[in-house]
Amino acid sequence: MNTTATGVTTSVSRRVAAGREQEFLRWTDAGMAMAGTFPGFLGGGWLRAASDPEQYHVVYRFADEHTLDAWTTSPARKVWVGRGTGLAQDTVTHRLTGVEGWFEPQSTLTHAVRVSTPPPRWKQAVTIWLGFFPISLLVAMFVTPRLAALDVVTRTAVATVLTTPVMVFVVLPFLTARLRRWLHG
Repeated sequence: MNTTATGVTTSVSRRVAAGREQEFLRWTDAGMAMAGTFPGFLGGGWLRAASDPEQYHVVYRFADEHTLDAWTTSPARKVWVGRGTGLAQDTVTHRLTGVEGWFEPQSTLTHAVRVSTPPPRWKQAVTIWLGFFPISLLVAMFVTPRLAALDVVTRTAVATVLTTPVMVFVVLPFLTARLRRWLHG
């Protein structure tokens, strides 16, 4: 895969020392800000593991292997890492390319994530509504009349079982691709 065209990401899983979460987050944010001063930095962020509140996943995205390596081997980064001693323990580190990584468990992550700021929630809500309204209207017009003999719970279950995959696999990918500039602008 050509990482120059797709970018490259480092993903680091870190277990935060008990009682040091706020200090860890300030340290992580400082590292992100420092990475932002390096050529080729495209963005980054962190996620807290849903199943383990002491586990964080931190990602840094760069334009290519060369710019990522320049950052990871820099004296400035070494000083920053040193300041974090005792805050957290690195548990897993991955170097990623592509977009497939968003859909793999962190423990098996081998491909990349696109690191960017998510759109504002109101834009997400508008996008979902733009897809949900016509699908709901079609189901209300053509499916639910055929289910009139069923109770409301069963009718709702059938409608949502039909609409959810259509929304997730067809409508939302279609809409987000066409609204990308508006969503992220």
